Order: sequence, then C-alpha cells, then structure tokens
Amino acid sequence: MRQNLVTNIGRVVIKLGTGVLTDARKQLDPAQIKSLVAQIAEQCHAGREMVLVTSGAVGAGMGVLGHTRRPTDLATLQACAAVGQSRLMALYDQLFAEFGLRVAQVLLTHDDLQHHERHLNARNTLVTLLQHGDHPGIVPIVNENDAISYTELKFGDNDTLSALVASMLPADLLVILTTVDGVLENFGKPNPKTIPRVEHIDGHLEKLAGGTDSATAVGGMASKIQAARIVMRSGIPLVIASGRKRQVLARVLAGELEGTLFVPQPNRLKGRKRWIAFFHHPKGALFVDEGAKRALQDGGKSLLPPGVSRCEGDFHSGDIVRICDLAGTEFARGIAKFTADEVRAKTLSRVEVVHRDDLVVL
Repeated sequence: MRQNLVTNIGRVVIKLGTGVLTDARKQLDPAQIKSLVAQIAEQCHAGREMVLVTSGAVGAGMGVLGHTRRPTDLATLQACAAVGQSRLMALYDQLFAEFGLRVAQVLLTHDDLQHHERHLNARNTLVTLLQHGDHPGIVPIVNENDAISYTELKFGDNDTLSALVASMLPADLLVILTTVDGVLENFGKPNPKTIPRVEHIDGHLEKLAGGTDSATAVGGMASKIQAARIVMRSGIPLVIASGRKRQVLARVLAGELEGTLFVPQPNRLKGRKRWIAFFHHPKGALFVDEGAKRALQDGGKSLLPPGVSRCEGDFHSGDIVRICDLAGTEFARGIAKFTADEVRAKTLSRVEVVHRDDLVVL
C-alpha cells in the first residue's frame, strides 16, 4: 500500500526544517545542507519535479546578528529573516549549481494565497518554473516572506506553508524532513517507536504531538499534524521522516518503511474547493443543528437558514466562514452569501446561506 502511494509520482514538495539545516551552534550547516541538496538533485535528474519549502532564514540571521535564542519581538525576527534569507538562498544557489540545477526564490505571505487571483498567479509561477526549458526544470525554493509578514498574514510555520503549497499545485506527495524519525510513541523515553502509518488523525495522535523547545524553530510535531490534516483532505500523501538519515529521500520515494506515512482521503478536492477549505482565516462561524449537519455531510446539500442555530463573528457576503455543529466542532467551511447581521436577523427564507458549490466538508 505504501509503495502504491509514494512511488511512480511526478511532483514532490519537500520541506526542510530548521533543525536539519543548522548545527549545534544554530548556524547553517553547509555539509548537511549539501547532503540534502544532493538528494533533491538526484530526484530532479530522475525526472521528478521538486519544490523545496525551506526554513532556516531566521536561524541564519540569528547567527549573523549574534542572537543565541529565537527573538520574540517582531521587528528583530524580521531583521533576522532579512539578513538570513539572502545567505540561505546564496548557499542553495551555489549547492544546486554543483549538480547542474538552477533555483528560483519564491517568497509568499498568507495574503498572497488567500486572494484568489494571486493564489492562481503563485500556482502558475511555480508550475512554469518546474516546467521551464529542457528537463530538469528550475527548483523553486519557497519560504514565507518573514521580513514583511505580520500576525494576520502569517502561515504560522513552514509545515503549514508546505502543506498549502502541496495543496495549491497540487503535488503528488509532501515530504517533511525533521530531526526525528516520524511521529513517535514514547517520545523522550528509553523505548521510542515510530508510528509507520496514520489513516485518521484522532485525539490520541494529537496527544503524541508536542510542541518544540528548539531555540530556532517554530511548531514541532503539532504543526506537522495540522499540515497532515490539510494534505490528507486534499488527497495527497505525507511522509514525515528524519532529515539526518543518509539517502532518506530516496528511501521514502522507493516506498521503503521510512518515517510516518499519512494516508490521503480517496477523493482529491478540486482546486477551488481546496482554496475555500485551507487558504483563509475564517471571518466567523455558523453553528448548525444535527439535521443540517447530516444534510451537508451526507447529502451534499446547501446550508439553508432554518439549519443555522447560531452565528458568530462579523463577516460579509463573500467571506469564508467556519461551519460547526452545536458542540462547537468545525466540520466544514464555505463562502457566506449574506452578512452576519443578515443571518442573525433570521429574516432570510428560500435562500442558501452557503451554497453547496461554495462549501467543503473537512
């Protein structure tokens, strides 16, 4: 089953975390980065399209600016990112050139992918780079535009960014390389065990996924589980594995038992539905009764006014809203056809609050 999901694929998004790019001094580790670049280059020359989502810019800038721990204030973080991003790209440019490959820098903010036209432009740019000229094409190197991003525009971490890039393209596989072998049972104990396969994300798995105490990183395994939610629903498999192992990428792509495989849902969402589901900060929430929930989940129906029990937030027509059951669990997202005030007024009739074509069950 693993081989069916991760072999004979053409387009891969690979995310490299700060921990696999830096040394014990929190500085970029050129030898380690060269090993990872060599693995990516091998796949490019084998005929695969490879998109690299990289961390490390803030870490690289921290070293230059003399910080031993990740700064907490936004201005200093952005300064570290601005200094570090150019150093990181210069190193990638040099190393990929040694393997006869060219690179392109693609810096994104959340707003770029939330706005539909810019979303499509970003996708078209990446696809054009991958298919540029004779094979192999150019390797796009994607990072968040940390030097200008602020809270409302941030992806949160590069695990989420890599999942969104994989969903946007769409990719055939997402590989997240980190400092551990995958999702671990008994993490930090004498007998840790890698979970080889995940078909459903449940409360037990979320408890296994802690945060991170790294001085340079953001997120940890918890953010990788959130990334898994995005790609699994998008119909894309994910493998989380150790970037410190030799030839780990080749082993993953050969279908060997490496890391943790997250199995995708069978029906891949279409591009517009993926954009609705994953690329927005919802402006509000609609709480629906059990009958409406069944109609949306099982019947493929639109959300009608009688099914809405409660409305939260201040949204406008055309905004993305969360759709939750009465217990508060989000199970869908969609584009509201009316404002929050119009929904709260309970005067709507014979209309759809959210049309089924604008609604995604998560």
